[in-house]
Amino acid sequence: MATNSAGSNDPTVNRRQTKRPKYSKFTQQELPACKPILTPQAVISAFLIVTAIFIPIGVASLIASRDVVEIVDRYEAACVPSNWTDKIAYIQSGADKTCKRELHVEKRMKSPIYVYYQLDNFYQNHRRYVKSRNDEQLRDAGKGNSTSGCDPESNVDGVPIVPCGLIAWSMFNDTYSFSRNNNNVTVNKKGISWKSDRDHKFGSDVFPKNFQNGTIKGGASLNETIPLSQQEDLIVWMRTAALPTFRKLYGKIEVDLEKGDVINVVLQNNYNTYSFSGKKKLVLSTTSWLGGKNDFLGIAYLSVGGLSFFLAMAFAIVYFVKPRQLGDPSYLSWNRNAAGQ
Repeated sequence: MATNSAGSNDPTVNRRQTKRPKYSKFTQQELPACKPILTPQAVISAFLIVTAIFIPIGVASLIASRDVVEIVDRYEAACVPSNWTDKIAYIQSGADKTCKRELHVEKRMKSPIYVYYQLDNFYQNHRRYVKSRNDEQLRDAGKGNSTSGCDPESNVDGVPIVPCGLIAWSMFNDTYSFSRNNNNVTVNKKGISWKSDRDHKFGSDVFPKNFQNGTIKGGASLNETIPLSQQEDLIVWMRTAALPTFRKLYGKIEVDLEKGDVINVVLQNNYNTYSFSGKKKLVLSTTSWLGGKNDFLGIAYLSVGGLSFFLAMAFAIVYFVKPRQLGDPSYLSWNRNAAGQ
């Protein structure tokens, strides 16, 4: 009995039996920390600082966006001949799809001028559509027969398609040519894709094979003598968009366009957006230090800055009109010394 009693008083045994964790300032949340007291002066000052930072940024962003010159021309309806009442039948027919448009430059556009095509109501973010590709096949020539995940565009008559999948099959195939004062305006299509995509996602030794040879042609054809890493229209298209309205880069015009210029566009209206009530637009745009035309960022900064200023003024009025005495911070638990506890 004496032995058992002595053993039960052993502190080593008690320490082994307890479930209490080992004491540390970290586990007990006693590390030094900043615990600010939100006085009216501190809150008002914080809101005014946010106002002073956000409003200038918002103004600068809005000015940069307004400096961008943009020409947008919707053409899918205008480029269907009046004698065709069925637009789907027209786009699927062998009729001539040539369409001529005029773009009027209302403000000087400095080069480079970016040429985009814009599609509305096209859901590239659909799960089955996004997954319908094979990245190994796009990178490695030795994986040409790898078509897993590419259904229903994986092979034709048992021969694998390169590149396979719905994304590549539905590649945009409208084309544009530009002229000004009867002189051609060259569109540079080099460097329109991401360099990382060209270098790492599309192989320099991978060539198109058996592409668009099925019974239904989805979109553009590819030159089988040019490797995928140089097919930049394909690379741009394969980077799928997150929203149903998106723009993709078609090329760059590297000459200035002056105010009053008339740009004549000859386009081939090949791409079928009529089946899903989609829209097609041709966009010419300059850029600023902030990128393309987008007022949202500037408006968002101005809104937050304006709201902060309003709250600062509201708190200041309340504080001066009806002040309230603050408590003594020395009574806060972390300000009390050990002797006073």
